Amino acid sequence: MVNRHRAAILIISDTAAASPESDKAGPLLAETFSEYSNAEWDVEKPYIVPDDISRIQDMIHGWCDNAQYFNLIVTSGGTGFAQKDHTPEAISPLIDRHAPGLVHAMLAASMQITPFAMMSRPVAGVRKNTLIITLPGSPKGAKENLQSILKLLPHACLQAAGGDSRSLHAGGVKKLEEEAGVSSKSSGVDHHSHEHSHSHSIGPGGHAIPRAHTKPADRPVSNDPQAGPTRRYRESPYPMLPVEVATELILKHTPGPKPLKATVDTNLVGSVLAEDVTATEAVPAFRASIVDGYAIIVTKQKDSKGVFSVSSVSHAAPGQVEPLKAGHIARITTGAPLPPGATSVVMVEDTVLRSMTEDGQEENEIEILTSDVEPNENVREVGSDVRAGEIVLRKGDKVTAVGGELGLLASVGRTEVEIYKKPIVGVLSTGDEIILHNRPGPLRLGEVRDSNRPTIMAAVRSWGYEVVDLGIASDTPGALETTLRSALRIVDVIITTGGVSMGELDLLKPTIERSLGGTIHFGRVAMKPGKPTTFATIPFKNNAGDDDTCLIFSLPGNPASAVVTLHLFVLPSLNAASGEKERGLPKVVVVLNEEVRCDEKRAEYQRATVTAGGDGLLLAVTTGGQRSSRVGSLKAANALLCLPAGGGKVKAGEKMEALLMGQIVSGSV
Repeated sequence: MVNRHRAAILIISDTAAASPESDKAGPLLAETFSEYSNAEWDVEKPYIVPDDISRIQDMIHGWCDNAQYFNLIVTSGGTGFAQKDHTPEAISPLIDRHAPGLVHAMLAASMQITPFAMMSRPVAGVRKNTLIITLPGSPKGAKENLQSILKLLPHACLQAAGGDSRSLHAGGVKKLEEEAGVSSKSSGVDHHSHEHSHSHSIGPGGHAIPRAHTKPADRPVSNDPQAGPTRRYRESPYPMLPVEVATELILKHTPGPKPLKATVDTNLVGSVLAEDVTATEAVPAFRASIVDGYAIIVTKQKDSKGVFSVSSVSHAAPGQVEPLKAGHIARITTGAPLPPGATSVVMVEDTVLRSMTEDGQEENEIEILTSDVEPNENVREVGSDVRAGEIVLRKGDKVTAVGGELGLLASVGRTEVEIYKKPIVGVLSTGDEIILHNRPGPLRLGEVRDSNRPTIMAAVRSWGYEVVDLGIASDTPGALETTLRSALRIVDVIITTGGVSMGELDLLKPTIERSLGGTIHFGRVAMKPGKPTTFATIPFKNNAGDDDTCLIFSLPGNPASAVVTLHLFVLPSLNAASGEKERGLPKVVVVLNEEVRCDEKRAEYQRATVTAGGDGLLLAVTTGGQRSSRVGSLKAANALLCLPAGGGKVKAGEKMEALLMGQIVSGSV
């Protein structure tokens, strides 16, 4: 049985990138794979990039660094001495193990044809499980170089993919030559034995070679949009994952939270603290009155009653306060500092005015009616609320809009605090049929107003995240790729709607995989609505030149599906990236006010309205028809009923779980 290997062809040329029809090397190399091999290769349609190091490396990363890796990548172009020839410089840093033998074989074969072969700078080697070989840009030279090594490449690919060396080399060189269809041209020379004395198996002194657990043919890959509708998949190649497994994958690939310094102001609301916060000063910072009344010196019980002269006034305003003398009292307001020497505060309700000053403007004497005032009564001591140096907020605490955390930070004198950066979210709608929701005039046949983008943007903003409007992308691979590439440098997370189903113009998955070098972690979820939900990551170089990753959530285009999957999958990821402890929607138990049916095969999330009943129970009723395209099912919905798969019914009055999307209101449903 012939082992099949996946091969990719990358054409590196500014000219071909600007005018793809001018490329001659790509079709010729694809033809060479077909003509000069024994049906071992599944060759992708050639892909073209300009002679740009970052673009070249993006493609290599995308084709090598995921579970759907290619066994072989051949590039053509950029290996000469011209100033724009960057292929060796782009490829060499990415190679884990170089293959000088393949380079020598290509150069030796070309040198037999022309001395100018020495002007080529080929590179070959293995990155992870993928063999990479650079060929000249000349179609003739590229074909000759590939022909010189092509018959040996299946064996190299098997080893690179983790094949067991001992079993592959069983039978010696002769057997390998026969299988490859080659023979030694030299005679009388002992062949180097491939039966190495050191072991590649796991054991004492040995080392394990990575071994793939799936065959390339078994791994899903998206449609080739250039292949046309007749060659598209008739069934999705992506396995259908349970919601819980899909959520685990999302959290696994969500980058950890990144700390940054932030000013203590109202912009902190919604942020999570990245440090323990200690009080720089005590609260209160002075002995303060907790009532309006009179500061007094109480040395023992029963000596507070009597008539006292009012010697001073202490207001809750900064300034100097005169010491209090024995036999005198000071009028004081709530929150004002006690005069030095004062021990207690008598409430104004326990006093009467006995005399005024001559001008009648001030109190002269006050009679205290009670003798029960104790030392320290009605006094807030220094640090009684917060001690200096005390931890007032913990790392991981969230600054809420209620105001308690922000007020505490302000009260202890913090002007700056370390928080976790909240991801910036870009929202994109896709499809030639989508138009702006506010475009004047009637709809033409087939047009659909864009309700998803404003709905998703509003939801994400309500969660406290910055949102970038990425507009509407048309159903052409180039337009979608350009939009996504631009977005990579300005947002951390991209949310798209539409283009993830099985139609010939559903281009998101192939654009992510084939054009952007991304990894699709799942492409279907066993849920209703939202089955075609897709989650992917795209590696790229950020503006600082560092390796970075962007998350892409490609949600279905139907409005109800988009909103449900937004809450179930995007929200937990944003929470995790922001450092939040609680991720996703809160789960509650509700009592159904009506009977609902469960789907046989998929878990279902029905839109519902949950209210608080007079008996304290949460009551739920669905919002009507639950078709995924029905925008009306979202009206007044503040929850998702979690219906398990398996069929059957949940009767009215029975309890079940629900996920809260909004506030609960009081009253009957």
